[in-house]
Amino acid sequence: MTHSAAARHQTKSVGKAKLTSVPKVRLYGDHPESDNWFVHVGHVTDRGRWRTEPHAHPTYGQVIFVRNGRGMMNLEGSSVPFEGPCALLLPTECVHGLDYELDADRWVMTIEVSYLAQVNAKLREFISLWASPRVIPLAYSAEGGVEFHNLIKSLKQEVESEAVGHVVATEALLTTILLMLVRETRLDQSANESASRNDVRHVDRFRKLIDEHFRENLPLQDYASMMAVSLVQLRAACASASEQSPTKMIHARIITEAKRNLIFGDMSVEQIAFGLGFADAAYFTRFFRREVGQTPSQFRIAARQQPPQRKSVS
Repeated sequence: MTHSAAARHQTKSVGKAKLTSVPKVRLYGDHPESDNWFVHVGHVTDRGRWRTEPHAHPTYGQVIFVRNGRGMMNLEGSSVPFEGPCALLLPTECVHGLDYELDADRWVMTIEVSYLAQVNAKLREFISLWASPRVIPLAYSAEGGVEFHNLIKSLKQEVESEAVGHVVATEALLTTILLMLVRETRLDQSANESASRNDVRHVDRFRKLIDEHFRENLPLQDYASMMAVSLVQLRAACASASEQSPTKMIHARIITEAKRNLIFGDMSVEQIAFGLGFADAAYFTRFFRREVGQTPSQFRIAARQQPPQRKSVS
């Protein structure tokens, strides 16, 4: 049962006061938003310790290549250590903060979301790669970090070039970089082998629609209609490519957003409930407790008072 079964989509105002949630960053660096860009590569040369507060990128994905140095990533409220050479892969809307130790040498590759979708369509493993944030070590071989460094330097040159064929060269280098990350990540191939290409693409499309509409309490039939598939096809694709039901995928997205607002924002539980499409804050509390094992208030207190949970991401 979706949360719409017990609560209709809210139309009630949550007030005119400006409420703090997760900061949304539109573009990394000082690249003008008016430019018709699709890939941007920057080499960060700031010396000393460097820290960014938790934020999200709604319009692009990002790969941060840490050539050397180490640090800690605040990923959705958990602390994830990293050490170069490695790549930090950050999908759109992933909430993260970064705390680099002294003089970490890093390159930042930013990919506009619609272009990233085009590239991901080339290989279903690309879709799996971007399904969740990752720390990808590049030290399995002595050449791993060196090869990735050379690729990203070449990509930066092509992005900034006006030579004939620079767009084609940019796409080829970007595809090569993502393929290297797929191979280094050692994704679980069992699910990919059993899932057809259509199933993977259907689930990727479904995830994008969830991101756009999870606050609206849409019935599953509406999602299926937007995808031009039947409910049977949608359920089968999710079972094959994600091992979750469509309803569980929607619930997971709602819970992720709720946790973000509870950890990083100052909205009340009632305001968060209304913002997520619940007309009844009490039902939101029951829904959250059923999915998480704590009430929203208990989760917020625990997340803010205890040291961040350390976890590994691969």
